[in-house]
Amino acid sequence: MSSASNPAVSNSLDPRRPLKVHRYKAPPSGTQLDDATPDYMNLLGMVFSMCGLMMKMKWCAWAAVYCALISYANTRSSEDTKQMLSSFMLSISAVVMSYLQNPQPMGLLW
Repeated sequence: MSSASNPAVSNSLDPRRPLKVHRYKAPPSGTQLDDATPDYMNLLGMVFSMCGLMMKMKWCAWAAVYCALISYANTRSSEDTKQMLSSFMLSISAVVMSYLQNPQPMGLLW
């Protein structure tokens, strides 16, 4: 008979300490976890959109779309959707306007 099948022997070999085990308790639903990534990406997307619109830089316009998508993916449903939508539409308009003014494909940056 092996020691694994005998519960009295296996309990004495168990390295876990039952007094150190604590049950997980989820944080209350009213608390806010501060994640500033959507806000920073929203701001960065707007800056890139303005650079794409004003300076006709296509890579800035595409970076604005990328930042808007990251910001949208990381937000909670309870946050303001009007600001998200306006940032996304601004970045799309920057891409459209930069390609309407110069329909050539984007060249390499270096």
